[in-house]
Amino acid sequence: MKVADKVRSPCVNVCALDENDMCIGCQRTGDEILRWTTMSNDERREVLLKVAERERQVAL
Repeated sequence: MKVADKVRSPCVNVCALDENDMCIGCQRTGDEILRWTTMSNDERREVLLKVAERERQVAL
């Protein structure tokens, strides 16, 4: 697999965890951020789905 084929991180360079261990920039948990580099593409896609749902919740 080429590097270009990897699912890209949702990081937006606003790295700060809130009181719930959630990054205020990318909406990933601290654990998801730490494990990102070792995750498979399928695992990364699952995290991105969770991130999208969290972003919807924040927008409400």
